[in-house]
Amino acid sequence: MAEIHVHRLQPKHLNLIRSIAELGQLSLAAQELALTQPAASRMLGEIERYVGSPIFVRTPKGMEPTAVGSALARRAQNVLEEMREAAREVEAIQRGLTGKVRIGAVTGGAVGYVVPAIRALKAEASTVDIHVDVAPSGEMIRDLLSGQYDFVLGRIPAGIDARQFHVDGATMEEVEIVVHRSHPLVNVDRLNISDMAHFPWVMQAPGTPLRQAVENVFIEEGAPIPRNIVNTTSLLVMIAMLASSNAIAPMSREVADLLCRQTPVGDLTTLKLDTPIEVTPYHLITLSGKRLSPIAARLRELLLSRFLSRGR
Repeated sequence: MAEIHVHRLQPKHLNLIRSIAELGQLSLAAQELALTQPAASRMLGEIERYVGSPIFVRTPKGMEPTAVGSALARRAQNVLEEMREAAREVEAIQRGLTGKVRIGAVTGGAVGYVVPAIRALKAEASTVDIHVDVAPSGEMIRDLLSGQYDFVLGRIPAGIDARQFHVDGATMEEVEIVVHRSHPLVNVDRLNISDMAHFPWVMQAPGTPLRQAVENVFIEEGAPIPRNIVNTTSLLVMIAMLASSNAIAPMSREVADLLCRQTPVGDLTTLKLDTPIEVTPYHLITLSGKRLSPIAARLRELLLSRFLSRGR
């Protein structure tokens, strides 16, 4: 029995096997691979020596694969496709068009900036693995410091040394008051914050920037701070509460636009408040000295361009 050295087959051999199997003629295979017919014939002989048996037989209809040839042709097709896929993957990695990115964002920033940036990145690299968390800034900064995020869109909490971070941009978060369309205050023009004090509220926990901004308006207007409050960071809980009660929920303008105007959800609308509510600015924050992967750097670039242009 002849020795078998299939492991010595190279991509050029596999290409010839595939081409002969597909075209049925050595001359056509040689032409497809830019070989002379004698060179293709010599290469076929080399393949058969490595394999230890004929892989094609000549018939009136052309070259037909033997059982060994059929097996090799099938394997060759698979191997060549894997090699092409490997080449595409390597190129994508080198160009920063594949990999994993994990980021965090405050709610308004996620809707207004992160989602459009992700859409733009997916148009360039559809297979990139992106993880987005929406959470309070304190949690995100803690996780950024521990290496769980590539970057975040949020605020640096008091007591955290800002010198640890590279900070870009600054955008105010405008707040709108969201209610169900059946709410008693819906048709009232120029509402004062005091008009809302005795209704139930659903909003973020005490100490969060949005909650502080709302409470500050009550204090500035000399109105009592609401006491009937459900505390949650869950947008779904907020929507459910609004849909089934006269509750009031303060939300970032981007989220209110999404829920009440762009893709109306649960018959929600916004109230007309005579005093604007603004939350302290948030930023694009990266850990100083952190080297981002090419794909993370690309998403950050797309996000930053939108953030800076709209934050002006």
